[in-house]
Amino acid sequence: MPMKPLAGLLLALSCLLGIAATGSVFELAYGDPQLGVGLTTTILAISAPGTILTLLLAMAWNSRPS
Repeated sequence: MPMKPLAGLLLALSCLLGIAATGSVFELAYGDPQLGVGLTTTILAISAPGTILTLLLAMAWNSRPS
């Protein structure tokens, strides 16, 4: 089954958010984040649930009947 374009965009966004979340975790874990603790925590708080949400939306959108 081919992937629908919007599902592909949502999947790409999910990947980017996942990378941002992973980077934020490492920045916070190793101390003194380059962007500061507040901004790095905010990025993590937005990107972690955003990753899951966009991944689920991509899967749901792609499984919809045409």
